[in-house]
Amino acid sequence: MKLTHALIGAAAVAVTTAGAALADYPEKPVNFIVPWPPGDLEDVLTRMIAEDFQKAYGVAAAVVNKPGGGGGPFPGAIEVANAPADGYTIGSFVIGVPVVGHQIDIPPLTPAKFDPLGIFLTYPFVIATSGDAPYSTMEELAAYAKDHDVALGHFGDVLTPTQVTKAFAKTAGFEFASDAAFDALDCNTLASGDADVINTTLQLILPCLDSVKVLVSITDQRIPLIPDTPTIGELEPSLDIALWNGLFVTKDTPQDVRDKIIAVAKTSMLSDRAQAVAKETGALVYWQDAKESEARIAKDIDTVARIGELLN
Repeated sequence: MKLTHALIGAAAVAVTTAGAALADYPEKPVNFIVPWPPGDLEDVLTRMIAEDFQKAYGVAAAVVNKPGGGGGPFPGAIEVANAPADGYTIGSFVIGVPVVGHQIDIPPLTPAKFDPLGIFLTYPFVIATSGDAPYSTMEELAAYAKDHDVALGHFGDVLTPTQVTKAFAKTAGFEFASDAAFDALDCNTLASGDADVINTTLQLILPCLDSVKVLVSITDQRIPLIPDTPTIGELEPSLDIALWNGLFVTKDTPQDVRDKIIAVAKTSMLSDRAQAVAKETGALVYWQDAKESEARIAKDIDTVARIGELLN
């Protein structure tokens, strides 16, 4: 009997201690892992979240940039996957990590290791051409490209926007005569004739927006800066996908810990300074909760598989 009482007492102490530990989160520095070099939209916005996290909870919070390679930002993702599930290492990941990271034979990421806390950014990717091009819509481009050579410029063949662009060409019955990856895709690329059509971000062509044609946005909502430009999903529903970024933690992270991170991140992304980034760049900045993000990821996995079948 005494042993039973002792065990019950020990269990009660353990539960109380665990509850206190959760209640005290965070007690030490927190790292947000961004698998890209500093300076781009995901980095800027994640730094806002880290700054607000530090102010809210009184502990150091830093963005750690871990640029990846081999077609995906997986070194940073692997670091998050190998970290304890305690909320002190948080991933700020693009679509590729949760959608394909666990499907390409990378043991530390297989099976799927991450749960979304929320998605907060859609990159303002667009397909654009010069103002004097003999086509003004994707339908007109498709008709023109069937009888003329059209060169496509992009940032890399493995990127979601490039894959979507090529898949749309397939569904529209044409192919680009050539395509090439560029380090920069801006007004000069079109003016120099290095590419006839470019797959780039709106922010890079904002200086010459009056002298270019934006044919379509590769986003899931229209970009407010170009409200008359349709999304790719409006033209071809089977290709409705976008390049986004969200916050992720490993699957065993306690819910209380998740809630504290979410509370700060949501407030940060709806703040005036985050929305100012959206207005300046054409990015879509918002907060999509965990449940909606899970559904979005599941849908995107199906879309990526469909695109792969089209291109293969």
